[in-house]
Amino acid sequence: MFASVEDVAARLADTGYLASPAVATTVFLADRLGKPLLVEGPAGVGKTELAKAVAEVAGARLVRLQCYEGVDESRALYEWNHAKQLLRITAGRGESWEETRTDVFGEEFLLTRPLLTAIRGTDPKVLLIDEMDKADVEVEGLLLEVLSDFQVTVPELGTITASRRPFVVLTSNASRELSEALRRRCLFLHIGFPEEELERRIVRLKVPGLPQALTESVVRVVTALREMDLRKVPSVAETIDWARTLLALGADTLGEAVVRDTLGVLLKHQEDVLKAAAKLDLDAL
Repeated sequence: MFASVEDVAARLADTGYLASPAVATTVFLADRLGKPLLVEGPAGVGKTELAKAVAEVAGARLVRLQCYEGVDESRALYEWNHAKQLLRITAGRGESWEETRTDVFGEEFLLTRPLLTAIRGTDPKVLLIDEMDKADVEVEGLLLEVLSDFQVTVPELGTITASRRPFVVLTSNASRELSEALRRRCLFLHIGFPEEELERRIVRLKVPGLPQALTESVVRVVTALREMDLRKVPSVAETIDWARTLLALGADTLGEAVVRDTLGVLLKHQEDVLKAAAKLDLDAL
């Protein structure tokens, strides 16, 4: 998909995703080497958006598996349409089981889920396995065959191998440790909070109507909050939300009253709001 690291950065920027050199380099290598990309980092720093941006750049279909506790093979790989199978068996009562079996375990009765969908067909796809750390450990075993050989075995149909490999992105907030077997199959990328200059560029891109001076103040305040011992520090998503909030309020500067009244946009816990209100020194920023 990409000719160079610079091509990655430029084309992602065209979609509204400003990638750091590390992000652009790792995406280029994942594409060139045909390896899945495991992206870790705190919530709200652009892990999921990276997969969406790559899909947009490639003109590819985004296939998303949203992980959660309890997700299993039937939600990740495939399942059979049992109701439709029963109707077919009932309609063919005069047939032998061998005749019926060949029919009811055919494509017409197969319900494909994200992993199987991603490796079937010849159209370009980006497979996003989102918040992998929220899934049970057993789910990782389902992924090993897919991520190593890009194939899925359906006992009734045999092994289905990808004719065109998808670009694979796994995201994790690191709430639990992923297995070494899974990590070995992937290139690793950690996306942390951006440097101030990059975050200013992101705010200018996402909230173009915000005055330059206010953009700089917003980033300085967010940086100061991230240095505090808070339960949940603001991410890039909250920075953008706060910038949009200030624009909607028509604020020209960051006064104490404005900051105090809008801290709930940046912080999501009352204890954090109280701590920030007490410690934040706007004059020193």
